Amino acid sequence: MVTAGLPPAPRYGAGALADLPTSVLAALGVPGAANVLDLPERPRACVLLIDGLGWELLREYGADAPYLASLAAEGRVLTAGFPATTATSLASLGTGLPPGEHGLVGIQFAVPGVNGLLYCLKWRAEDADPAVVQPHPTAYERAAAAGVSVSYVASGAYRGSGLSLATARGAGYVAADSLGQLVAEAERALAEADRAYVTVYHSDLDSTGHRFGAGSPHWRHQLRFVDLLAERLAAVLPPGTSMYVTADHGMVNPSERVDADEVPALREGVAELGGEPRARHVYARPGAAGDVLAAWRETLGDKAWVVTREEAVAAGWFGPVAPRMLPRVGDVVAVPDGELAIIAGEAEPLMSRLVGMHGSLLPAEQLVPLLAVHRG
Repeated sequence: MVTAGLPPAPRYGAGALADLPTSVLAALGVPGAANVLDLPERPRACVLLIDGLGWELLREYGADAPYLASLAAEGRVLTAGFPATTATSLASLGTGLPPGEHGLVGIQFAVPGVNGLLYCLKWRAEDADPAVVQPHPTAYERAAAAGVSVSYVASGAYRGSGLSLATARGAGYVAADSLGQLVAEAERALAEADRAYVTVYHSDLDSTGHRFGAGSPHWRHQLRFVDLLAERLAAVLPPGTSMYVTADHGMVNPSERVDADEVPALREGVAELGGEPRARHVYARPGAAGDVLAAWRETLGDKAWVVTREEAVAAGWFGPVAPRMLPRVGDVVAVPDGELAIIAGEAEPLMSRLVGMHGSLLPAEQLVPLLAVHRG
């Protein structure tokens, strides 16, 4: 298997996003949880997940986020996991497992028994049972079983979605559709129990970056609001609470695009094109995997790492891969380097028009902050 020359795998078990929930559980006194990140023991924990706030972006635009930048001075860096995308990272943060174990290996991927690809952002529970797609107990279920009060504070639009049920089951879902509501509901949830685990999720920075680009004026103004959210949330933490600010991925603005729907070589022998422009799962028709691999390698050249399923697994990109999850990984996995995005203009018109993107193994997409505030 060819693994030389490939980008490094995320630091599963030694500093990845999946290590945060288990470490929080250990700090809360939940039996059997491994405190990989050596978090201090506290009766309450609050995780603020800012969608799209990559470590490199925070360092570059710290002037627009003075409070977060002040925390970053003593903060740590985690790797998101592969692919560096919201659905995968939410599952890692929800379960404490790497993608190869929890099985959400991208924004859209093949699931045996499900017709077509499962598109996580429009996943209806009636179309694919979340407890089957992601069968492991969540960190929230483990905390609740140990007597911890568990809440998940996020937009009401995500309540009851397949993705939420797969990644956050076990937590009381609290709908909050403004910054003020996020702070107020988190404050209430933390204060009403002696032991509490509260996750606060905010997605607007990511959506702004997708539409206008990371680092754009629109994105930088949104970062200022995110900074205020973190500062206000820190101000209302009750004694005995640790707050951890992190993200699910970073973001880049690719300047070059290859449209798979306009390049016959990238569609020949392909049954389904999954993933997203910065991390593609390519599912081949029976008997065509070798030809698909050769065509993708020849077409993309040195602008992407193009490997077989077996090579991606051997390189550790997904962490340990459970046998039942293996078919979810593409026969071919294509990961752009540098400025490339592999779009599908006809099949994915909205995704293809995005300015900011993420998913790859490059530091700008992989590295996310772990910032801490401790009260009492």
